[in-house]
Amino acid sequence: MLLSTSDLKELAQYAISAVNQAGQVVIEKSKSCLSIKSKNAGENLASQVVTDVDYLSQKIILDILEPTCKKYGLALLTEELPDNYERFEKDYFWCIDPLDGTLPFIEQKPGYAISIALVSREGIPVIGIILDPRECTLYHAIDSVGAYRNGMPFQLQKNTLCIGQKLMVISDRSFVQQDFYKDVIKQMGQVASEKRCSGVITRTQGGAVMNACWVLENSPACYFKFPKAREGGGCLWDYAASTCLYKEAGGTVTDIKGFALDLNRRDSVFLNHQGVIFSSDSDLAEFVIKLYIGYENVSRVSFE
Repeated sequence: MLLSTSDLKELAQYAISAVNQAGQVVIEKSKSCLSIKSKNAGENLASQVVTDVDYLSQKIILDILEPTCKKYGLALLTEELPDNYERFEKDYFWCIDPLDGTLPFIEQKPGYAISIALVSREGIPVIGIILDPRECTLYHAIDSVGAYRNGMPFQLQKNTLCIGQKLMVISDRSFVQQDFYKDVIKQMGQVASEKRCSGVITRTQGGAVMNACWVLENSPACYFKFPKAREGGGCLWDYAASTCLYKEAGGTVTDIKGFALDLNRRDSVFLNHQGVIFSSDSDLAEFVIKLYIGYENVSRVSFE
């Protein structure tokens, strides 16, 4: 069934309730001793660790959202359960990350979030709900309705003049370990100069969801991941909610070559084949695309 705007608003309220209830438990558990486990998901540490809080948060969310699946004929895709592939049969599916940024959560640092999206079978997010439980900040967006931050309309403040400001370049901590990382930051300094920024500042501690939100909060800014051959590079649930938020708030989201993200990929839940760019403006995103193509075609850098 196709969902009306009224349906989307109602479903968004269910998802908001789910992240708020899960967020309360996440904060409570962050102050106690954690049981940390490993899982087979990608090659970097961030994708391999999971805590009991991930599972508890997921249970709280599913208790609230599963009844909506029956009422509206929705499928489910959530990080800590196997993919049942119903997302290819139903018109929409919930795409859930019960705790993104498990490493900063374990370290008790900023950078973790709870993320829920409703995505169409065509891979278009129509609802995006993100809670930063540490800062009590709730972002939500509904297709063609708008974006909101703590219930207030939220639009990206695009800076035409960046004199005195620094360009924020956000990346995963694994990217910092790459041999070409310093050169990438040096190259980003060029666009900072073109934008008349006072330099570049980096941030590398967050999960994918908060990294995208930090871009919106710190314009001019960008967060990007280069493609790689091996599985990893984030999953559908890492990007679905923030993609909806960006669409409604006025940010730019593409893969590393400027195309839309494949948010209902059939052969995998990973997006390592595409890479991602979340940017405060299209010119900055275009610079990152050219930067990657330069490495790919000239330097022949391996993005493993």
